[in-house]
Amino acid sequence: MKSDKELSLIGRAETIDLIDLDLKKVPAKVDTGADISSIWVSSVRESSEGLRVIFFGKGSEHYTGREMVFPGGFSLTRVANSFGHKEPRYKLKLRIKINDRLVRATFTLADRSEKLYPVLLGRRLLKGKFLVDVSQGDPLHQEERKRRARLEKELNGSKRLK
Repeated sequence: MKSDKELSLIGRAETIDLIDLDLKKVPAKVDTGADISSIWVSSVRESSEGLRVIFFGKGSEHYTGREMVFPGGFSLTRVANSFGHKEPRYKLKLRIKINDRLVRATFTLADRSEKLYPVLLGRRLLKGKFLVDVSQGDPLHQEERKRRARLEKELNGSKRLK
């Protein structure tokens, strides 16, 4: 394991282990433009026992359908997207392992079903722990190419309509 003071080199996408969820090899996008990290949830609600969460969605290989209860340590925040639209989200702390480094980080809980990467790693998690080299990492190359080709096809189709 790396010491807390040593910076680890990571790429633009990494495969992480979600220790608290007992999940391994989950694809995560590194986003230095995002302040806080985010993780895909299909269900989140407060109850008398705490925050009840189902991580990922039925289309994900990491979906278990298991509802997890977090009795404390969660809060509500407002997150602004790149267009300035603000939405309320729950946030909680989760332990992750990235490149042999164990980190406890805050994640907002969001519907990332339309996103290629189910987890986004933001600046707060990265600061003081990681250096990002965009030529490195473990990106989903094949899925990225398919998504790019689909977008180009949609854009070319919309140009013909004008």
